[in-house]
Amino acid sequence: MTDPYRYDGKRALIVGGATGMGAAAARRVAELGAEVIVMDRAPVDLPVAKAVQLDLADPDAAGRALDELGGPVDALFSAAGIADGPALMRVNFIGHRHLIDTMLHRGLLPRGSAICFISSVAGIGWESNLPSVLEFLATPDFRAADAWIEAHEGTNNYAFSKQVINTYVAHQAYPLMAKGIRVNAICPGPTDTPLAQANADLWLTFGQDYRDATGIGHHTPEQMASVMAFLNSAAAGGVSGVTLLVDSGHMMSSATGSWEAGKGLYDLLMGRVQPG
Repeated sequence: MTDPYRYDGKRALIVGGATGMGAAAARRVAELGAEVIVMDRAPVDLPVAKAVQLDLADPDAAGRALDELGGPVDALFSAAGIADGPALMRVNFIGHRHLIDTMLHRGLLPRGSAICFISSVAGIGWESNLPSVLEFLATPDFRAADAWIEAHEGTNNYAFSKQVINTYVAHQAYPLMAKGIRVNAICPGPTDTPLAQANADLWLTFGQDYRDATGIGHHTPEQMASVMAFLNSAAAGGVSGVTLLVDSGHMMSSATGSWEAGKGLYDLLMGRVQPG
């Protein structure tokens, strides 16, 4: 009997697989039997089948990178992301969507394949911003999306990028399923990665009171990789359109008030109260 959690005979593409959660996902699916291809702007030091240079901020880079892919993939892990800077929306979402659209056009995501994004708890509450995000998602291509961000002040930021990912995953569940493709995302709590270490004062202090009260530490990239590997495996064959919280219960405990100290933060993230 075939183990539905395994990747034997499958090809996995990890975009942003040089470091952090992406690298952990590359190692995990390789352990599960996948042929692993990593695309990243940074050097790839992992023992993978192929490493391909890709700058998601460059609209012309996707085509060049896919020329080197060598055929369709069964699992796409959209893991690359940055914390700030002028290219934030291009790297965190616009470039990922452009790559997916190009792969679909070239037949590189066949029926039975799956996509998993890395979002964030910063992206919960996307429903309260739905009209604006859907307007952005209606942009037809990379350059139109980039122009929309340029024209809308306050949208080139980390939280908006993660709201966009969550909305995209929900919105694309139907059109992609009609092609036989699943799409999901994880929403990690604070995870000890190089990107988080570079923003430690903000990212790694978030939720410290909850960790102190429950006796847990920061999440690890390996924890996130295992969940991503599950979502893109046949074991999750009925799961699509989901943004899965991987935060040891912090947000749901806050939502229901069993972790009372987090209720105000949760309401803020959900857009129920205004900051200040």
